[in-house]
Amino acid sequence: MAIAFKDYYETLGVSRDAAADDIKQAFRKLARKFHPDVAKNKVTGEEKFKEINEAYEVLGDPDKRRRYDELGANWQDPAAGHAPQAGPGRGRPGYAGPGESDFEFGGTGFSDFFESFFGRGRGRSGRNPGFDGDPGADFPSQGADVEADLLVSLEEALRGSERKVTLRRPGAGREADRINTYKVRIPPGVREGQRIRLAGQGNAGTGGSQAGDLYLRVRLARHPDFTVQDADLNFDLDLAPWEAVLGVRVRIPTLDGATSLRVPPGTAAGSRLRLRGLGLPREDGSRGDLYASVSIKTPPSPSEEERALWEKLAKTSTFRPRSRS
Repeated sequence: MAIAFKDYYETLGVSRDAAADDIKQAFRKLARKFHPDVAKNKVTGEEKFKEINEAYEVLGDPDKRRRYDELGANWQDPAAGHAPQAGPGRGRPGYAGPGESDFEFGGTGFSDFFESFFGRGRGRSGRNPGFDGDPGADFPSQGADVEADLLVSLEEALRGSERKVTLRRPGAGREADRINTYKVRIPPGVREGQRIRLAGQGNAGTGGSQAGDLYLRVRLARHPDFTVQDADLNFDLDLAPWEAVLGVRVRIPTLDGATSLRVPPGTAAGSRLRLRGLGLPREDGSRGDLYASVSIKTPPSPSEEERALWEKLAKTSTFRPRSRS
């Protein structure tokens, strides 16, 4: 089944020549608006959140963005790129990935029936040629395991949750597609790439053998405020120059709600201020930390009065940033 082309630039509301920072800001703005925990319409918000994550998964990665710009809907095809391809603006149809199983595969797995419709089968197909020369004979063979992506928010990774996930299996011949719904428990502390096993929900076996398993591979959703490193979270903290020099107390978001952070006087750009125990759960039951990474921002268009103050500071200050003494 071909995957319809999706204009990720349109999804994020940015131009095709948008800078990386503009793409990040657009994602953050939309993710805050449509996050399932805050969206007014939970169903619409969740679907929009998946679409936004899918778009940022591609456009927020320089290599993926370059392939997407060059190849359009075929950007994930390993064979694409060896011959001229239509670009994103030309509406080129998508491609269906390898058919190791009877589950659909392709794309990034972040929209439509996200939780499992991009499954990839593993193992044997459950069909073997007969020893009596009959190539269609069925012999006992366990069904293939199937893997699929499961989008998990950081809030779910912190507290755990129980979700209903939907899987679509294409029907054989004229049979209609089968849609299966599963109730899945997401344990606290799940990590990127961790697999949740649903026993017996993979491909059917043959000759009376058992079915394979369905493995849901955790993909942590991009968060508008935090990035993840193991059990630790990182928050980009922008400071004005005077705040960095004089010190300030700021309110910053956490997964447990906003909290107050003291920025000490003389804080330099690149500093990381740690808030203990406000990260994600570790395997031992403790929690990681939240780090505020400091960037110092300057006024883009100072007024005449502000410029006069900066000029006065430049004349009176004894600070010499390039002095080697």
